[in-house]
Amino acid sequence: MKIFGFAGWSGSGKTTLVTKLIPELVGRGVRVSTMKHAHHAFDIDQPGKDSYEHREAGATEVMVTSGERWALMRDYTQPREPLLEELIAQLDRGQLDLILVEGFRSVPFPKIELHRPSTGSPLLHPRDSSIIAIASDEPLETHLPVLDLNQTDAILAFVLAWMKQANDA
Repeated sequence: MKIFGFAGWSGSGKTTLVTKLIPELVGRGVRVSTMKHAHHAFDIDQPGKDSYEHREAGATEVMVTSGERWALMRDYTQPREPLLEELIAQLDRGQLDLILVEGFRSVPFPKIELHRPSTGSPLLHPRDSSIIAIASDEPLETHLPVLDLNQTDAILAFVLAWMKQANDA
């Protein structure tokens, strides 16, 4: 199992790219899981649903299950950022080859930075040595490989080559 990520400022296209890569990887026989970091509070539950009522009543964890999937919602009694390792431990690692991680830009693991100069946001890579390439919609001067953000096939080829190299190591 390999972990590969995509980092960038909001609006850089991380989710768009990941959702394009997933079916391409799956079509090549790669079993993929994803993990996305949110910088804000979020809730996957909805008022009026039984699971929501369980949480509102005080349950710290609520699991919703069916014959097709299950989901676990866990509320922390004291808000904290979970460690990436803790979250990965929750995945069924025997059923996957690759975890695509969106965000977690301060955690060291191989990742591509998505950068759009037009947004005015600075590059992350000078401060993050785990960035191994940059995908941009404009040419950049850097020692790292620069991929065209609009060429999903080139980014896919880079990820597949990285997986092969990681498997051979």
